Amino acid sequence: MADPDLTTVFTRHESRVRSYCRGFPAVFERASGHHLWDVHGRRYTDLLCGAGALNYGHNPPEMVARVVDYLGSGGPVQSLDLHTTAKAEFLTRFAESVLAPRGMGDHVVQFPGPAGTLAVEAALKLARKVTGRSRVIAFQDGFHGVSLGSLAATSSPLLRSAAGTALRDVTILPRDDGRGGQRSLDALERALRPAGAAEQPAAVLLETVQGEGGLNVASPAWLARVRELADDAGALVVVDDIQAGCGRTGTFFSFEHVPELRPDLVCLSKSLGGMGLPMAALLISPDRDVWEPGEHNGTFRGHNLAFVAGTVALEYWADPRFRDRVARLTAAIRASLLGIVARLPEGVAQVAGRGAMSGLRFTRPEPVESVRRELFQAGIIAESAGEGRVLKFLPPLTMPVAEWETVAHTIGEVVLESVDTAVHRAA
Repeated sequence: MADPDLTTVFTRHESRVRSYCRGFPAVFERASGHHLWDVHGRRYTDLLCGAGALNYGHNPPEMVARVVDYLGSGGPVQSLDLHTTAKAEFLTRFAESVLAPRGMGDHVVQFPGPAGTLAVEAALKLARKVTGRSRVIAFQDGFHGVSLGSLAATSSPLLRSAAGTALRDVTILPRDDGRGGQRSLDALERALRPAGAAEQPAAVLLETVQGEGGLNVASPAWLARVRELADDAGALVVVDDIQAGCGRTGTFFSFEHVPELRPDLVCLSKSLGGMGLPMAALLISPDRDVWEPGEHNGTFRGHNLAFVAGTVALEYWADPRFRDRVARLTAAIRASLLGIVARLPEGVAQVAGRGAMSGLRFTRPEPVESVRRELFQAGIIAESAGEGRVLKFLPPLTMPVAEWETVAHTIGEVVLESVDTAVHRAA
């Protein structure tokens, strides 16, 4: 449990809006790799990982060393959008290791500020400028941020209710069901070809894997058809890869398995800064970069420590051994979760998500909170998603397979015990 004296500090001085700390009542003081230690020295396995901001684990030694060296050399930390050596090295590595090998070498990068929601805001604003239209299409169970523009495209009633004003110019449609989503596509086709004087949309905004919405995976056929329909309507396709990107699904971008998608704009953040340092970016296809200088800006566009750590992360992706390691880990995650489901009564749960962004989707929500609490007591930090029906695991991509399998065994035992208890109570 958390130290009562320290927790008093937070209850006294921090807003009631705090959330994650309520589910994980500990005060942490040290972190390394996939582990956290609280003030009492207890070790936890972190499968929350900053909600996907720590794809390379806590404090990777190479990143820490590079950041410390940079600070010791007197390098600038804050630089607006001035040219710095740290930014030049990041952009060069990003172009060479990520964009060029994926046929995206002509794309440009905009740094809108430190938060993912700012990348979404910039994307929506740019799509509207490119097309001269205002309406955007988004999808049920999508999460894109809680600043007003992003919130308009986020479907959560809880989050939307806090806006305090009308959330306009976004039409939220049914999402893909993972099997081609004909109902969703029919609704999208109607929305893209409105009758009468209704305005056609500027953009279609989507996640290929909905993280907060419950690890819902869009099928390749659905994604390809979205691109076709958007092209027919002259609308841009915007992929929010803030949580699913930077390797979380097994490849750097979550959409690499669907070459037909060809997004016009891609939103990145979270693990882009390497070790949890805040950074966001908007990838822009060259014909869509119509900004005037200074037309969209912000103070913290040049977080050089994030550029330094992020460059180290990009160096990982240039190493085939790292990519092979990620492939082995993601395969092990799926195998472990399938094994857990196979031990449960039929229909209780199924595997959800892709790669290292996977979990267990339960038919009923009751077991999920119980399992999450019991896992925390067992020293494992994992969150729920999808209106409380999904137990979600975001292990670092650097986690050894053997250690994942050990943790997965504990997860399986806790899940089986909780489900068994629920069955007996129902009887």
